[in-house]
Amino acid sequence: MQLSSKPAEWLVFNPAEWLVFNPAEWLGETLGTIVRVIVESLAWLFNSFAGAAAAFIEGFSRALGLDSSILSVIAVILGLCLIYWGIRAFIRRRIVAGVIWVFLGLWLLSALIY
Repeated sequence: MQLSSKPAEWLVFNPAEWLVFNPAEWLGETLGTIVRVIVESLAWLFNSFAGAAAAFIEGFSRALGLDSSILSVIAVILGLCLIYWGIRAFIRRRIVAGVIWVFLGLWLLSALIY
């Protein structure tokens, strides 16, 4: 193995490069890199959440036999809220209001689920 008489490139001192060196450029490049890492990390995090939400809605709608649109899911949530309000009315001994709320909730859910 023969050693080269030429020094490594990174050891060579080139005064022209040192005259061009600008600390503000280095600082801007460093801050830009940091911002880029933060933005790409947040993009990955939000893409993960979006994928998880889409998978949840797809599984939820497939289990109930619904379309996988956001309006169907909102209608299911509304139907469950109506049933909840009916149960609360029963607990407060408002039987007629409880029957109406539960009936409306069950009607909405039965119209959605096929």
